[in-house]
Amino acid sequence: MTNPQSPHRVLLVEDDVRLANLIVDYLKSHGMHVEVERRGDTVLTRLINYKPDIILLDIMLPGIDGLSLCEKLPDYFAGPILLMSALGSSEDQIKGLELGADDYVVKPVDPALLVARINNLLRRQNQPPQAESHCLTFGKLSIDPHTHAIRLDNKEVDLTSHEFELLWLLASQAGQVLSRQYIYQLLLNIDFDGKDRKIDVRISRLRKKLNDNIETPFRIKTVWGQGYLFAPEAWNN
Repeated sequence: MTNPQSPHRVLLVEDDVRLANLIVDYLKSHGMHVEVERRGDTVLTRLINYKPDIILLDIMLPGIDGLSLCEKLPDYFAGPILLMSALGSSEDQIKGLELGADDYVVKPVDPALLVARINNLLRRQNQPPQAESHCLTFGKLSIDPHTHAIRLDNKEVDLTSHEFELLWLLASQAGQVLSRQYIYQLLLNIDFDGKDRKIDVRISRLRKKLNDNIETPFRIKTVWGQGYLFAPEAWNN
């Protein structure tokens, strides 16, 4: 199956030669352009020349491991990062997501699932800005949907594209409790299975960046058993 448009550019960071070859062959059969990097400590150099749309990143790598790379990559790469690892515990997945990965798949990777995850991440990355033309302002917080500029207490707040879309969803329905199922459907186009922690991790990141209280959040509240609530009155101080 080929893609009539320009193929997505994938950088696969994987030191297992056999697995890398299998993934490359499958992704190419689905119209993607793939280059392979086998060491973690050479990824940043490769980014300068290749400029991928997405990075598939193994955790166990020579040189620099994948989790350490997750912390460094946002300074050099604005696209999505998909972690791949044989470490499949919830703790490992949560750590990877907290460090900046956009998704996480457990090895052995089902190739059809991998393609679906890649397409989903790229589709969300390439979505046009929100249709709303107005900025949202709550006390000392302002949110611009066109430039994705966030200001709090007259200081710019740096958010990833996925963090911004979650904040915009919550803030545009301020004062309302949004269920996890609703959020998953709108942002990820999947059903919430009761176990996935992607949105919880993004909420945690937003709270840290927006000076919310981590132990007892008052700006982005958790309503137990229901979902999350953006408190419009909590940004005045």
